[in-house]
Amino acid sequence: MVHIRPTFSGHESFQCRHLWLKKGYDFVNSGKSFSESDAVVFLGVGKNMVNSIRFWMRAFDLLDSDDKLTPFAHSMFSAKGFDPYLEDDASLWLLHYNLVKKGYATTYSLIFNEMRKERMEFSKDNFVRFVQLKSESEMPFTFNKNTISSDFDVFVKLYIGTETIKDREDVVSGVFPELGMVKTITRDKLPTQYVIEDSERVGIPDDLVLYILLSDDSIGSSVSLDMLERDYNSIGAIFAMNRTGIMSKIEGLCAKYPYLVYRDDSGVRELQFKKKPKAETILKAYYAGKE
Repeated sequence: MVHIRPTFSGHESFQCRHLWLKKGYDFVNSGKSFSESDAVVFLGVGKNMVNSIRFWMRAFDLLDSDDKLTPFAHSMFSAKGFDPYLEDDASLWLLHYNLVKKGYATTYSLIFNEMRKERMEFSKDNFVRFVQLKSESEMPFTFNKNTISSDFDVFVKLYIGTETIKDREDVVSGVFPELGMVKTITRDKLPTQYVIEDSERVGIPDDLVLYILLSDDSIGSSVSLDMLERDYNSIGAIFAMNRTGIMSKIEGLCAKYPYLVYRDDSGVRELQFKKKPKAETILKAYYAGKE
């Protein structure tokens, strides 16, 4: 479930562009503030885009609630960061994970944790209705159809891109289309349907999965296969990764790291940690190996 106050606006209807996060990091790291009148000059974008960059930095867990850069932001986007220009797909997968897990941009948490499990195919209207029902029951916010509809449009542009000539820049500079997570189905005289299928996600590095597990404070000395596959904000939910894919990651990690053991007996199927190194060391070693 989404536990923080739902947010369906703040991006000013702009999806995150590919270089915005590095640009925003450098801006804040230099001591500047998004509220300063000359932010438009330093960032080289319009005022609405300044607000959008700030929104996306918070959504991707690069800024905290006080607009201070997070440790992850420094690790990824500093001058000596792991991948400041997002050249490795692993960085995109990690940003996708942060976007869904943090839940600051509520649409992404709802779609990957709930909507895609409730409906194999869903349209924008399906999602708007889904959120409306949430507003009438468990989620404390005032429902606005236009706001939710606009937020869904941004989700589509972020993961699929746009196809019109007018929006060609959005295709080139978008963040997630190359991950191929969200697919479309078009049928005559019917609204476009969107599909997020479970798959093995062979493109996600094993070490990225280990980093995520070590970063999760809710995981102790072991974690069950069922939790990895089905829990809210699990790797199975966020990455739409099926059991075969999860087992492949586990097998690869256990073969590489002696302190990891997979147990499958007497009804117990879980990954056990004989020790737990700092998550940061795993990520650092992964990117060092890519140089």
